[in-house]
Amino acid sequence: MRAHPAGPRHGDEVPHHATPRPESTESALDLDAGIWPASVRRNDSGALEIAGFDVRDLATEFDTPYLALDVADLQTRARDYREAFADDAVSVDDQVNVYYAGKAFLSTAVARWIHEQGLGIDVCTGGELECALRADVPASRLLFHGNNKSEDELRRALEVGVGRIVLDSFEDIARCEFLAAELGVQPKVLIRVTVGVEAHTHEFIATAHEDQKFGFSLASGTALEAVSRVLAVPNLELVGLHSHIGSQIFVASGFEVAASRLVGLLVQIRDELGVELPELDLGGGLGIKYTSEDEPLETKVIAADLHEIVRAKSESAGLSLPHLAFEPGRAIVGPTMMTVYRVGTVKSIELDNGQTRTYVSVDGGMSDNLRTALYDAEYTVTLASRSSDAPLELARVVGKHCESGDIVVKDCWLPSDLAPSDLLAVAATGAYN
Repeated sequence: MRAHPAGPRHGDEVPHHATPRPESTESALDLDAGIWPASVRRNDSGALEIAGFDVRDLATEFDTPYLALDVADLQTRARDYREAFADDAVSVDDQVNVYYAGKAFLSTAVARWIHEQGLGIDVCTGGELECALRADVPASRLLFHGNNKSEDELRRALEVGVGRIVLDSFEDIARCEFLAAELGVQPKVLIRVTVGVEAHTHEFIATAHEDQKFGFSLASGTALEAVSRVLAVPNLELVGLHSHIGSQIFVASGFEVAASRLVGLLVQIRDELGVELPELDLGGGLGIKYTSEDEPLETKVIAADLHEIVRAKSESAGLSLPHLAFEPGRAIVGPTMMTVYRVGTVKSIELDNGQTRTYVSVDGGMSDNLRTALYDAEYTVTLASRSSDAPLELARVVGKHCESGDIVVKDCWLPSDLAPSDLLAVAATGAYN
C-alpha cells in the first residue's frame, strides 16, 4: 500500500521529491517562463501581474481563491497545435486536425476562444456537449467520447449532428445504432482501440493498457470484431480508429508505438474486411511543465514524428494516408492559468529528526485542486502579493478541509516572513482543477 505524504513517517526526512533549495530568496521568487502563463510578471512592488492585472486587485474584486486565465496565451497555444498538426492527407470540410479535450477545462468562454482558433472540441458528457453548443461551436466540430454514454446523451448528440462519436463498447455500438435508426440519421463514428501501450505516467491516467475500462482490445481481437459489427449495420458510418494512451506524458515512444499498431490494424481491416478507413485519431496526453524538473515534449516535434510514422507505415503497406487527428487538453489550457490563494494560518512543526516543517494553510485546497491528493501531483508556488528578502524555509501549502491529505503543494521553499493575508500563486492549474 502506497504511503501517503501525510502518513506517520512523513517527517523522517526531507522527501526526495522536494524542490531543491534555491540559492537565495531572490532566485526563489524568480518566475520560470515555461511554468507560468505567458504574461505573468512581477511589478515594481514585487506583486504578480497577469495580462497587466495586479493579483491583489483581482483578489479584492473577486475574492480568493480564484483562477486567472491568460486568454492570449490560451489562443496562441491552441493555434500552435492547429498548425503543428496540419495534415497533408485529403481533407473535407467536416474533418478536424485538433480537438481540444474539454474535460481538461471547459466554459462557454473557453469553448468560444478555442473554436475561434480553428479547433474542434472533444466532449465526454451531456453537460460538456451543451456547454460547447451554447458557445456556438458547430456540432459538426465536436467529437463525443465516453465509456458509459447514456441513451439521452447519445440521442442529443445525434439530434444536433455531432461530427464524430467514439464507440467504446459493444453496448455503445448497439445503443448508437438503435437510436440512429430511430432518428433516421447516419453518424460518423470511430472505434476506440486499446493498443496495449503502457504510458510512462501515473497508473490512474494511463489508459491504453489492456486491464482498464476504455475501448476494444487490439490483442484479444475485440477491436477487429467491433469494426466488423459497425460495418455490418446501415445506420453507422465507420470513418476511423481512435486511441488514447494516457496523460501527462513526457516521452514520445508510447505515441509512436500506438500509431504504428493502429496503422497495422488499418491494414488488417483492409485485408480481411475489404475496407480502408480514412481517419486515425491518436488522442492526447502530452505533459506540461509543473515544476522546473519537468521537460515536456515540443509540439512541433511530436507532431512531425507522428505524421512521419503514419506516413511511412501507410506507404509500406500500400495504404492510403489516413487523416490524422489529435486531442490536446492539458497541454493547451494547463499552463495558461494560475490559482491565487490567501494565507490564513502559518504553523511551524518540530519534527522528531530535529527539522522544522512550516504548514501554510490557504483558503482553498482539495475542493479546487484534487490532483495532489489523487496523483501525488507536484506544483510550483510563489509569494504573489509582495517581495521578500527573508530567509527561505521548507513549507507545505495545505487546504482548509478536514482531511490530512488536503495538500496543495507538498514541499516548497517560501520566505520565512510569510504571514496571514499574504497571497500565494500556484502555477499551471488550468487543467483538472
